[in-house]
Amino acid sequence: MTEAAASGTQVAPVARRRKLGEILIDAGVLTQEDLDKALAVQKERGGRLGSVLVSLGLIDEDIMLTALETQLGIPRVELARYIINPEVARLLPEAFVRSHKVFPIERVGDRITLAMADPLDVFAIDDVRISTGLEVDPVIASEAEIEAAIAECYGSGPAVKLVKEVQAQVAGAAGKAQQARADEARKAADDAQVMSAPAVRLANAIISEAVKARASDIHIEPQESQVRVRYRVDGVLRQVMTFPKELGPAVASRIKVTAGMDIAERRVPQDGRVEIRAEGEEVDLRVSTLPTLYGEKVEIRILRSKGAITRIDELGFLEADAARLRQVLARPNGIVLVTGPTGSGKTMTLYAALHELNSPEKNIVTIEDPVEFRVSGLNQVQTNPRAGLTFSAGLRAILRQDPDIVMVGEIRDRETAEIAIRFAMTGHLVLSTFHTIDAAGALVRLMEMGVEPYLVSSSVTAVVAQRLVRKVCPYCAEEYEADPATWAAWSALAPDTAARVEAERGRVLRRGPGCRQCANTGCYGRTAIAEVMVVDDRIRALVMKSAPADDIEDAAVRAGMTRLVVDGARKVLLGITTPQELAKVCAVPDGKEDARSCQYRNC
Repeated sequence: MTEAAASGTQVAPVARRRKLGEILIDAGVLTQEDLDKALAVQKERGGRLGSVLVSLGLIDEDIMLTALETQLGIPRVELARYIINPEVARLLPEAFVRSHKVFPIERVGDRITLAMADPLDVFAIDDVRISTGLEVDPVIASEAEIEAAIAECYGSGPAVKLVKEVQAQVAGAAGKAQQARADEARKAADDAQVMSAPAVRLANAIISEAVKARASDIHIEPQESQVRVRYRVDGVLRQVMTFPKELGPAVASRIKVTAGMDIAERRVPQDGRVEIRAEGEEVDLRVSTLPTLYGEKVEIRILRSKGAITRIDELGFLEADAARLRQVLARPNGIVLVTGPTGSGKTMTLYAALHELNSPEKNIVTIEDPVEFRVSGLNQVQTNPRAGLTFSAGLRAILRQDPDIVMVGEIRDRETAEIAIRFAMTGHLVLSTFHTIDAAGALVRLMEMGVEPYLVSSSVTAVVAQRLVRKVCPYCAEEYEADPATWAAWSALAPDTAARVEAERGRVLRRGPGCRQCANTGCYGRTAIAEVMVVDDRIRALVMKSAPADDIEDAAVRAGMTRLVVDGARKVLLGITTPQELAKVCAVPDGKEDARSCQYRNC
């Protein structure tokens, strides 16, 4: 009799791990008959049950991996979505990872995350622990993905081979160029670079990896001794690779050919555009080249067609601000301006508004430079200054097209502003973007451009000022207790939100320590922080007097506008973003001074 039994202590039974077959049957993807068949084969041949089921064609590998995740409680990852870190990957020898079908994908402190085709291979885990001196966190990945990662990292993958191949071809072309006349040599080198199949694959690989990484921009930058490739993900640039400088002209020429640009011209900036399919989705690439000291710099803006246009509240607008904006958009006429710096999501907000307004009963015309998203049901016009199609000329032509709603990509000068105002005053709804730091400043800026105050006050119905901030990564988010000074500062900015959060979970904020899904940044995706100023009679009176922006802003706040920094504070308290991310786009309290003294216009 055990000591526990002798003392009368009740011993809790050990929870039984559910069997893989039970999980698959409960999920409805496998029958008992199929399971019995697989068990018989397993008894005869040996091996893991999951592998037997896949080999017999009873389930596919994706279902098997999902079931293993449920059975073992070990997370599953998609290696194809990771940017491989060679320093981490080479902590283990190539022979070892190939034989055990494992791949190291992340190191944080004294722990290493190990992708495994068989997460129950304790011998492999022990060997990794002994050889690296690190604790192992296993995750599940498909065997095919592990093999592809190994091939790419250890030099046998297509990316490594094509880089070497292109380098050899460019070197050969350069050698021939020395023996030919200068103009013929340049043409021969260009032709060799453009027609190089490896150069094509290298350019495609750069774009494909960027789409996997959710990048919005690609920067291919020639340096003195190499070419650097950087991706902008969630608004932040990060370097992902370098390659020999000799390959720069070949890759740049390939991208220019694809985008319909002049490959023979390398002395002046150029712009191009192309639609491609990458990683299973349609993407629109806006390509720009810029001559630099060491060669042509290529910048590629990635615009995703699928899921790009969304609704206003899905952009990050809180319920009250979304309702105020929709109320203004429901009016038949007036100008709605969206302001902010480059990269603040202004165009996306306009398209979200058009998405909600789009219907067969309305004639919607846009004039843009460039047309960023192509939307069914809209009449979209691309400006062409060389042909005389400027914003102002296009707007005059649109006026004769019986429009109900007009979207102007940007108001850049007095002439465009006055034509837009004429649209609004003749019964049309006009949407446009503007460059000011806050909502009240937009009205003052229009007057500074030379537009009469009475025209501004009678035509502008609302101004939205916004910024984009990175969101806390949902995969690694954790809560932490805010110190009293910090909590007091945020509470002073948004007392209603603070009281609600404190009642639900205490004085707790959220942050992301970093994980494989967010590339150790702690952030995943972005959201808008905004202030929505509806122009009422009091604000119109101030505009007629040419009042300063501070007076207009105070009147807007009294009428119900939430200042941009207050909207950001609410999202911090709700755990959507962090104080550090908000501090990157506007002035925020640090707990050492009265938070109410923090005004966004002082950023």
